[in-house]
Amino acid sequence: AEVVAMLRLIADPTAGAAAMRVLTGSRWRLGARDLAALWQRARALDGGVPVADACSPESIASAADPDADTVCLADAIADPGAAEAYSAAGYQRITALAAELSALRAHLGHPLGDLVAEVRRVLGIDCEVRAAAGVGAGWAGTEHLDAFADVVAAYAERTDAATGPADGSTATSVTGLLAYLDVAESVENGLAPAPLAVARDRVQVLTVHSAKGLEWQVVAVAHLSGGTFPSTASKSTWLTDAGELPPLLRGDRAAAGALGIPVMDTSDVTNRKQLSDKISEHRRRLEQRRIDEERRLLYVAITRAEDTLLVSGHHWAVTGIKPRGPSDFLCEIKAVIDDSAAAGDPCGTVEHWAPPPADGELNPLRDNVIEAAWPPDPLAERRNDVERGAALVAQALRAGATETGIDVDGWAADVDALLAERARLVQPPPLALPGQLSVSSLVGLARDPAGTAQRLRHRLPSRPEPHALLGNAFHAWVQKFYGAECLFDLGDLPGAADSDVGDSAELAALQRAFTESPWATRTPVAVEVPFEMPIGDTLVRGRIDAVFADPDGGATVVDWKTGEPPHGPEAMRQAAVQLAVYRSAWAALAGVPESSVRTAFYYVRAGATVIPDELPSDAEVADLLSDPGGVGRVGV
Repeated sequence: AEVVAMLRLIADPTAGAAAMRVLTGSRWRLGARDLAALWQRARALDGGVPVADACSPESIASAADPDADTVCLADAIADPGAAEAYSAAGYQRITALAAELSALRAHLGHPLGDLVAEVRRVLGIDCEVRAAAGVGAGWAGTEHLDAFADVVAAYAERTDAATGPADGSTATSVTGLLAYLDVAESVENGLAPAPLAVARDRVQVLTVHSAKGLEWQVVAVAHLSGGTFPSTASKSTWLTDAGELPPLLRGDRAAAGALGIPVMDTSDVTNRKQLSDKISEHRRRLEQRRIDEERRLLYVAITRAEDTLLVSGHHWAVTGIKPRGPSDFLCEIKAVIDDSAAAGDPCGTVEHWAPPPADGELNPLRDNVIEAAWPPDPLAERRNDVERGAALVAQALRAGATETGIDVDGWAADVDALLAERARLVQPPPLALPGQLSVSSLVGLARDPAGTAQRLRHRLPSRPEPHALLGNAFHAWVQKFYGAECLFDLGDLPGAADSDVGDSAELAALQRAFTESPWATRTPVAVEVPFEMPIGDTLVRGRIDAVFADPDGGATVVDWKTGEPPHGPEAMRQAAVQLAVYRSAWAALAGVPESSVRTAFYYVRAGATVIPDELPSDAEVADLLSDPGGVGRVGV
């Protein structure tokens, strides 16, 4: 948050909320009196007349709202006025912040990743989190900062790919990045946190979701109270919220799995009362599924403990006038412990079970006065020790610099690193491919390596083309022709590799042509065979149209084509990539050598069976994935 606030203040001096966060954060810790004086200075610079209540806490808080149209605190930071208006420490911090902002704004012309790295360096936030991690933690503590740097790098890469190479100015990129972060906050509840690592030397407070897959010696699960865990607040459903997708349209509906979203069946409804009963029952099933989801979440929580599990609830919350009491989950856990103890094999201990409050008893927590120092001191009682240690380190550094003199070799290494970085920036980034690809994508890499790789890296939704729909419809018909039934995966639909088929009106003609072909009189041993197989580090997925047994004990893999045969040997070599993958896949599925597997294309419109003279080897197919730029292009 500190890094983002500083980025906002650098890119937009009018960002009042960011300015307040920076000024009152753990780095500068500007007090209320100095804030009021700075606010008065901002009003004076804006031409306003200071008034008595202009510096009240309420006015300052309202002015810090992101939507407030007020004077600019950044102007007052840059020109704070007379030092006498502030405390000595406050004035020193304001002037230091002004110099810091000026220096960071000079980096707006640098690449976006470098700007963020410079903000981190100036804030010293990496050192702070590593110091807080303790001795022996190594590089631990910066996981979230590093994850944010990855987000920035990915954003910069996408914007560069969309708008062309950077022109040396990143001011627009900073604004775009901040807008991107705002959208992520409002739509996706913020960026995904970095993966957590178990730390044995500290207490870690985290959500159940983020604890999945991790284990600790001791785990405490709190708030097993009524209305909290499980929650009694019903989630919105598709019946009342237009933003919720109806279960019938969801991939996780009950028909697709035992734990799916319940589907409301109204096929037997004949009157309004029956419909009302159906809706009520559907609401009940949705609510039960919500509770079941929270029960599964509880299971995740209690199974994180390797040795000791602590669970607790409470009667009184900080707010509220009615006691919450234990939740059903906590009562169930207590019942299990009591039953095991009665059976002579206790599985746990009930340390304390508070009786319910008396009727009419007031919440004792509502009258508690919570006091805290502001701005908070992140070092608290350790401040004197830390400052004394910092002074010793600074003294040692000054002594070392005096003894060793100028580090010419270090400067030379920095220059070499900067030159190498500049050289990398002017070169196009490597075309890394996704970890999973379809066979049609491999064919595309053979035909247009660079273009296909670029499209795979930046996938965009596209309107279904008529020729692709025709190919899909024909393949579905052939499947039924042979009496086979199966489900299609959208990414693996047959015909996806066809790039030149005709109008969908020709479907009937294609069907007639196929029934007159020699393949229509043969019986396949397999139809529409899905497969997944690794090629290098990439998982390739596809679907074999048909496999026919040969008299010599071998097999022929046939791929139906609704387009025209390839023109020229080069086009044939590129199309043969598909058959090469199918040959390897069927050999692996059937457990037979590749030499016993034959392959062919059947072009339905032309009535021609085309058998390539030679198929690419496994190494040549793998080269398409390791060399997406096209240097190792098949057939070249």
